[in-house]
Amino acid sequence: MGRRVLVVEDESLVALLLEDMLLELGFTVVDVASRLETGMSAAEQAAFDVAVLDVNLGGETRSFPIADLLRRRGIPFVFATGHDPGSLERTYPDAPVVRKPFLRGDLRSALAQALAR
Repeated sequence: MGRRVLVVEDESLVALLLEDMLLELGFTVVDVASRLETGMSAAEQAAFDVAVLDVNLGGETRSFPIADLLRRRGIPFVFATGHDPGSLERTYPDAPVVRKPFLRGDLRSALAQALAR
């Protein structure tokens, strides 16, 4: 796909796995943020085409402020979660969701869906 992606994921092993999957899919990972503050900064300053956002950061914080910022910037994103995505579908109906643990094909489909909008 040749697109640039921002990853916001607080679990380092999951972030590494996600980065590997993205590289295998032909994406360039421009930044990996593990906290809301660093994710917000990257979302404001980095140049990228799409983002993958872990919903739950650090067990207490949600990535929703990053999603809202990306929405304002017109940058598509995919949510990654290990929980029921029901509330996400109501709040962010256009955002694709991949359930953890996800397969490379699931990630590819979600990213293609996000980029098609």
